[in-house]
Amino acid sequence: MKICAAQLRPVIGDLSKNIDKHLELVELAIDNDADSVFFPELSLTGYEPSLARSLARKAADCCLDEIQYLSDTNNLVVGIGMPFDADSGVQIGMLWLQPNAPRRAYAKQFLHADEAPYFVAGEGQIFIDSAGFKLAPAICYESLQMIHADNAASLGANIYLASVAESSSNLDKAMKHYATVARRHNMHVIMADSLGPSGDFLSVGQSAAWNASGDLLGQMDAESEGIILLDTYRETVSIHKIKNS
Repeated sequence: MKICAAQLRPVIGDLSKNIDKHLELVELAIDNDADSVFFPELSLTGYEPSLARSLARKAADCCLDEIQYLSDTNNLVVGIGMPFDADSGVQIGMLWLQPNAPRRAYAKQFLHADEAPYFVAGEGQIFIDSAGFKLAPAICYESLQMIHADNAASLGANIYLASVAESSSNLDKAMKHYATVARRHNMHVIMADSLGPSGDFLSVGQSAAWNASGDLLGQMDAESEGIILLDTYRETVSIHKIKNS
């Protein structure tokens, strides 16, 4: 399987510009024969909790039709971070676009204390089937709670997808944790991190991938927008940057 973690610098609150960025990165994944690509936490809006309510959308929002078209015509699974307008409140969500199939929504189940004033937790884990693999989405803080990975592995996950917005002060801890997750559950782990302002901190990119033994296969830099592509059959990683990044 070839799965990509996309790294981008969202424009806070600007859906139109961020959709354009997503399209460019989805096309880059297609150019590199990917089966799936997923984005960082709240990638469509940027991680800005105080703005989330005004930016929240229903999971079936038609603003992603261009990306859905690319999914349908290229047999590509796409996971996009966005705030969900749910009945219980605003959720930190990931919308999964599947080729010629209904969209699926996943919402962060474990919130950081700082997120509680702005968001409500989701319920239940979903899994995405792609190229014969069972992918388990995880969003930032919850991906650092071993109970989340334990549950995903117990339900048969092959690949753990960490969609994050990480600061420099937390990145080392996250990197060690994901290596442990990979070793503990004998599954690949891949992390998509954003760049730039994220609430009251800066996200530092450096998206990365680990093999099922917990070995770091590759990592992006802290400046570029692009994709890190994990080939699970060859146990290799390649990095592809967008032009002028």
